[in-house]
Amino acid sequence: MAENNKVGVGFGVMLLKDGRVLLGRRHEDPAKADSELHGEGSWTMPGGKLHFGESFEAGAARELSEETGIKGKKFKVISLANDMAPDAHFVTIGLICEEWEGEPQVMEPDEITAWQWFDLNNLPKPVFPPSQEVLDNFSGKRFYSVVE
Repeated sequence: MAENNKVGVGFGVMLLKDGRVLLGRRHEDPAKADSELHGEGSWTMPGGKLHFGESFEAGAARELSEETGIKGKKFKVISLANDMAPDAHFVTIGLICEEWEGEPQVMEPDEITAWQWFDLNNLPKPVFPPSQEVLDNFSGKRFYSVVE
């Protein structure tokens, strides 16, 4: 790793409805999937990178709106993970959106091609690793996942 590499901060936003979670299908083209942690063609929660000076909740609300058109009203931090790829390193914060308005729409078709609700016990494959960690932490009732 180069000395100028920095750790980023990102987040995934979990929306639950009738025991189902909202996931989006990332574009198959790596250039369009738009993630330093890769994951093209996988299923992901709404989310993104934290902006300078932004609270976790404000960032989650911004990304949720930009990606799905849903207006998030109440968020709670539920998960923390340390995600690394050969060329990227992110701290991923998982939040659950406990109150929202609207239905998911594809707002950024060049990045996410579809939004669908999936049963927590029957998730599609593959799930984007940072989103999978949030889901695993939520299901396992733990806050932090250790990645070896």
